[in-house]
Amino acid sequence: MPADGSLRDFPGRRWLTVVLRSVHLVAVIWLGACLMAEPVGASVRAAHAWVTVSGVAMFAVDLWCHPGHLRERAGVAVLVKLALIAAMAILPRHALALFWIVVVWSAVVSHAPASFRHARVFGR
Repeated sequence: MPADGSLRDFPGRRWLTVVLRSVHLVAVIWLGACLMAEPVGASVRAAHAWVTVSGVAMFAVDLWCHPGHLRERAGVAVLVKLALIAAMAILPRHALALFWIVVVWSAVVSHAPASFRHARVFGR
């Protein structure tokens, strides 16, 4: 939580984020399976779309609840992940390597100490 206590909330937010994170994890696993198997174009595109949509939805909830999120390392880390996901679609030959970079990046940032995740990158 940021030091200034500037969090917003709404009824059902916790369950919404639980559902979004669950859908996102299923989509990430699906995408990884598609990339490691003999990829079928339509299946990879669908998995990629679900990963993107669920990730953007979670980010939107986070931004609504904490508008300063983009000024913190955690918010910038999400933008980097979204850029890497876009690169997977643009550079399909490198999609598997980019997939693993996103997985490791996500694990490191999400499990880093709060003082690291919420450190300001931009502004005050």
